[in-house]
Amino acid sequence: MLQWLKTRSNRKYTARQLYGSSVAVARAPVFYRDWGVADTLEGRFEMVALHVALLLRRLTSEGAAGKALGQAVLEEMVAALDDDMRELAVSDLKVSKKVQAAAGAFFGRLRAYDEALKSADPADLQKALARNVPGSVAAERLAAYVRLTATALESQSYAALLAGTVSFPAPGVTDSAR
Repeated sequence: MLQWLKTRSNRKYTARQLYGSSVAVARAPVFYRDWGVADTLEGRFEMVALHVALLLRRLTSEGAAGKALGQAVLEEMVAALDDDMRELAVSDLKVSKKVQAAAGAFFGRLRAYDEALKSADPADLQKALARNVPGSVAAERLAAYVRLTATALESQSYAALLAGTVSFPAPGVTDSAR
């Protein structure tokens, strides 16, 4: 009985670490300063959603255990959205509706990015990014980064992810579109 509680506690801690890493990379100035992502609440949400979506793609490739960890990461994201809404003085009555809308938007992005990454046409990813990410987005650069990130995540060991360690490529470092 206590093992179940310990496993759940460990998964929650790991999910918090993985979500925190996703948020940290989503805050990289290059997205906003150089690649035209709007430096707004919506723009920042989209960058967090993008990185969490890429992480979830990797986790779900590990079967049931990876899906469970992915669900825990999603729970961390929803809890953070709830906290953020409250910090922005959104009324208690509206918080759940706004969080639910954001979660729905996230699942739409998750599907769109997954389909675009599976597509044989590289323009599909650029279109999905341009459609979802606000601002004058350098969609070609962002799409190249997303593909690089998806590949990098696929090569990371599941053991490292289970330990709460994920390495996202530094955006802009290998930016050959400049």
